[in-house]
Amino acid sequence: MRPRRSHRITVGALAVAVALFLVYAVGRSAPPPKLAPSPEGGRIGTGPTQSAQARPPEGAMEIPFASPHAHAVETPSAPDAWGGPRTGKEATLSDRVVKYEIAATLDPKAHTLDGQEKLTWRNRSDRTVKSIFLHLYLNAFEGTKSTFFTERIERGFSFRSGADVKKGEWGHIELKKVQQDGRDVPWTFVHPDGGADTDHTVVRFDLPTPVAPGGSAVVDIAFHDQLPRVIARTGWFGTFHMIGQWFPKVGVLELPGERGATAPRWNVHEFHLHSEFYADWGEYDVRMTVPKSFQVASAGEEQGAPVEKDGLVTHHFVQGDIHDFAWMAVDNFAPPLEGSVDVPGGQHVTVKVFYAPEHQASAAPALKATIDSIKWFSETLGPYPYKTSTCICPPNNAGEAAGMEYQTIFTSEGYTAVEPGTLTEMLLDFVTIHEFGHGYFYGLLASNEFEEPLLDEGLNEYWDMRMLRARKQDVHLTTPFLKKLGIDPVFTAFAMERAGGALDPHPADPIGQNAWDRLSSESYGQVYSRTATVFHDLEERLGHDVTERAFKAYYARWHFRHPSTADLREALAETSGQRAVVEQAFLQNVYNVNNVDDRIADVVSEREKPEPGTRLVDGKWIEESQEEVDKRIDQEEKSWKKAHPDAKHGEGPYPYRSIVTVRRDGVQVPQTLSVEFEDGSKATEKWDDDRLWHRFVFKKPVKVKSARLDPEGRFYLDSNKLNDGHTREPDHAASRRWAGDVSAIAEVLYSILETL
Repeated sequence: MRPRRSHRITVGALAVAVALFLVYAVGRSAPPPKLAPSPEGGRIGTGPTQSAQARPPEGAMEIPFASPHAHAVETPSAPDAWGGPRTGKEATLSDRVVKYEIAATLDPKAHTLDGQEKLTWRNRSDRTVKSIFLHLYLNAFEGTKSTFFTERIERGFSFRSGADVKKGEWGHIELKKVQQDGRDVPWTFVHPDGGADTDHTVVRFDLPTPVAPGGSAVVDIAFHDQLPRVIARTGWFGTFHMIGQWFPKVGVLELPGERGATAPRWNVHEFHLHSEFYADWGEYDVRMTVPKSFQVASAGEEQGAPVEKDGLVTHHFVQGDIHDFAWMAVDNFAPPLEGSVDVPGGQHVTVKVFYAPEHQASAAPALKATIDSIKWFSETLGPYPYKTSTCICPPNNAGEAAGMEYQTIFTSEGYTAVEPGTLTEMLLDFVTIHEFGHGYFYGLLASNEFEEPLLDEGLNEYWDMRMLRARKQDVHLTTPFLKKLGIDPVFTAFAMERAGGALDPHPADPIGQNAWDRLSSESYGQVYSRTATVFHDLEERLGHDVTERAFKAYYARWHFRHPSTADLREALAETSGQRAVVEQAFLQNVYNVNNVDDRIADVVSEREKPEPGTRLVDGKWIEESQEEVDKRIDQEEKSWKKAHPDAKHGEGPYPYRSIVTVRRDGVQVPQTLSVEFEDGSKATEKWDDDRLWHRFVFKKPVKVKSARLDPEGRFYLDSNKLNDGHTREPDHAASRRWAGDVSAIAEVLYSILETL
């Protein structure tokens, strides 16, 4: 995620859904940000080639951008997309398209970085490329006119807590010099998604020497970063510096047959508030220079001992077959807690947890959760291929840097106390598992998080819940104080997800929508919880073992590539052998957004007694009036009771005709109806058609006692599970249970607020 949890919440209506959504929802109900003034129109650079009026050479825009409204892909990629499946026999794990050689020096007092970058980019297409496009992500934080802040202010989107930005806390990235083979490279800002001219998060380099098909370009870039106060994911607080998305990063040139492309296109979206990242596979060779007193935690493997000179220390980290690179520098952390794990068929992995002194209690649980995650994801998807995994528990007041993923390095949460069986233990465990899990869905599968966030945030959330379920780890929404009082609301992992993702009967956007074309931040939050719920229900239909086998096939086919939603659909359909089921689930709940709400509408049980009219008796027709029928019924009942002195109340000579009426207020799912009768007997019926209602008729000696749809609780997308059951007599157990749960969770919420 990061996972998008907001601790700035509104306690108003203390419904269970609101309470649980606290755990992982997108910046809920954050107030409008208070922002220090920023230069009108954004920051304008001073370099001679950094001009808003710069023009590309003729023909430089012949390769178009991906659609600004691209979303979940429906057409499967070609078999040879991205160079075809990786078998493990290739020279490198991925088809490396880029190489970054970067040297950067941190000034921790000014919170700046000065960097030199040598970018080598390979042209995979069949045409000459005259211009390449790069992300300058840090410019999202230069002022209120960036796309990021425009969405925050004008659309009401919020990033978790909606942290305020004050004077001196803005950030940006400035290009100082750009050259190809010693020649200056003209460049200018572009807006692939139609954003304002004041957004500077995407830049075009017009190359003096075009890149021939299959050829490579080497571009030398001098850049300067002003890191922001931690606003979203990256930045500083005090001497803590979390440095992510900090260097000029080339976009992805997609080819026909890749993620639905029919012709070459540049996939290089502006930095939207809810979007994340998408980049080519490559190799990173990074040297970072910091003051001698500073620790460095980084993606990749450190190459030898740090080199000291003039009170500064240079660390050298290298990692191949990744598509992102982040690092941290700080001067007041304790030495990292270390561990290791051997992955069958993979690596010996060194695991480190860096933590703020106040969060020492979080270090050991985070280390265990990381090691457990390496084992779980390796067993259920594929072996973890890297030699390192580094977790960071940020300090207090740097919470916006917590819960964020990069390859081989991620940030979790930090708590001063972690007591077993409480909310803090659950949050620390879950965030650690979740952020490591991104190393597979965002990392090794390299999904496009701009256009198809469900493939990362959603699938990762789902797989994390499977891990919690396998651990038999329930969610405790309580505090140490409340636990002493015996107040301990407990939910299963998927029940927690359902509360956040399926209770809304009218979701605004499909989970397959992109990250920014959404009604609200709450709607984006459905990418997490509703996706997890959709795939929970699909797993119930396919079977647990079949689902895991299908996801293993998806990973085996698409790791070190860039799969689309359609590629996931095809892998699940082909491996499970249940194409109709998979395609129905994707059509209803991925590419579209549909409510699911089946209910018991009515239960009636009546005696089938004789009625007035004619009937055939011993070959003769007899006509009876109502009076004659009533007299006969009375006689037959007396005779039956005499012959059955031990009969239970309600039993008699005439059977009951019971009718259970079910209604469908949403799309079709294969339902099971379970009916219990007063003598303890049961009947089970299937309702697996698309009719909006159905009557089930039963003839039994006794009445129906109760009826229930989905008796095993398989379908969590049903927006109202309370109407799945029906009894002839009123049953207040559910209302009493929900009232108790809400009361207990209210106490938890108020307790949390008091600690903020």
